[in-house]
Amino acid sequence: MWPLTLTWWELIFRGIVVYALLLFFLRLAGKRQIGQMAPFDLVLLLVLSNSVQNAMNGGDNSVTAGAISAATLVLFNDLVGFASFKSRRLEALIEGRPQILIHNGQLFPAVMKRAHLTHHELNAALRSAGCACPEQVHCAILENNGQISVMTRSKNPGERDFTGEKAGLNG
Repeated sequence: MWPLTLTWWELIFRGIVVYALLLFFLRLAGKRQIGQMAPFDLVLLLVLSNSVQNAMNGGDNSVTAGAISAATLVLFNDLVGFASFKSRRLEALIEGRPQILIHNGQLFPAVMKRAHLTHHELNAALRSAGCACPEQVHCAILENNGQISVMTRSKNPGERDFTGEKAGLNG
């Protein structure tokens, strides 16, 4: 139950390698927020966690090995978060940068294609912001957390409205 079959440092090394590989693969997969996951995204995460378990613990199923692996993942995640906070270059590499999907009513299909974003997902975000079509949008941005921020066009010429409502009527 408690004795290790691998050395503690090998468990830590395995955890860091698996974390880095998963981060790389999930970063390649694109931007999706946990709340926006489709069922196949959830299945992928569950299968990934199962597939890398043995790579992380090397067959050592002791409680001690589990505790070391879990602590390694949590601490390394905090380290990556801190490092990306300190370095803009690392932040861009790990988290990506926001991408403009619509500007002044013009849709950018190439950006949508690169981000693996469907028209259905974009239209759902537009409807949430009170827009029926891209022509009503001043700017729509795919944020690096997977959310789509929508700023609507003003109802009066020359006036920008970023709330989705006409300025002065927000009560």
